[in-house]
Amino acid sequence: MEIPTIAEALEWHAAHCERSDAPITARVIRALLPVMESDTATGRRLKEWQGQAIEDALALRITAGIHSLYLNGEDARLEPVFTGLVSDQGQVDTLVLEAVETCDHMLLKWFDSPPQTNEAGRSASVMGALLWLSTRLGPKFELTEIGASAGINTMMARYHYDLGGTRAGPSLSSMQIRPEWRGDAPPKAEVRITDIAGCDIAPVDLTDERQAQRLKAYVWADAQQRMARMDAAIALAKKMPPDLARMDAVDFVRERLARSQEDGVTRVLFHTIMWQYLPQASRDAITDMMNDAGEAATAEKPLAWIRLETNRTTFRHELTVKYWPNGEEVVQLAEAHPHGAWVQWLA
Repeated sequence: MEIPTIAEALEWHAAHCERSDAPITARVIRALLPVMESDTATGRRLKEWQGQAIEDALALRITAGIHSLYLNGEDARLEPVFTGLVSDQGQVDTLVLEAVETCDHMLLKWFDSPPQTNEAGRSASVMGALLWLSTRLGPKFELTEIGASAGINTMMARYHYDLGGTRAGPSLSSMQIRPEWRGDAPPKAEVRITDIAGCDIAPVDLTDERQAQRLKAYVWADAQQRMARMDAAIALAKKMPPDLARMDAVDFVRERLARSQEDGVTRVLFHTIMWQYLPQASRDAITDMMNDAGEAATAEKPLAWIRLETNRTTFRHELTVKYWPNGEEVVQLAEAHPHGAWVQWLA
């Protein structure tokens, strides 16, 4: 999707946040418009951004930086903005601009990398897909996640799920995933995760307080349930860190596919809201590897690909599954809120 100007891209992202029930974040993004016209280094970086502002999630990069100023207590003026006490756009514009002028140099580093929006709520869709696959391929799964960020979803075997009345995972887990479930519940089936590992080119260590705080800054201020899940994930990681490698996605998929596969265990690649950030050459390479591995899959050694990704035409977040053998066509199982608030089951 081509957006002619940075200002239009910021407005598009603000409207997207409003549609996602995040009015606080939408107001902060709109406050970037006067920032862009200010005599600040942050404003100049916004105005002179090279590339596709929506594809690069430019608005969310710098909004996270401003959110971090509030979370870390760097600028008390932002408290009424991020708690929703101030909702007038003009007042928000003034407070955000004052904070940017004061902390200008601290914000520039947030332009340098895309958002790390690791969200445990997205694993509800992944678990729904595993329940669906279990009825077709059996209950045992070996999982590989790419773009895993802090590895929060590679800890999903430790979470408890209530998906429209279908339950999975340890019931006493401190991480309780209960999205609003629309449509039929996924099938009641057994899911046993025998192995799970993830990769990211810039993994976040949840046991490091500074890195954990940075990840929390990417959580929209409107989403207090998300923040509670983030705190629960941090606590679980401190007890047992996720299996997370610093590695390019193509290399990681190649390495994981080359491992020996146990009979009766379905090998699964999954990812959530990250495909758009991969270079096209990487997408093509992973697709080719999965199709080649699919041709070699058997009933004893099945393969599946679970994706919760943005449809770049409709901008809806679609849960799709492709599996081998016998199910080579892509099946759409659901649509979902980008941060796991709800799932619309379609299967």
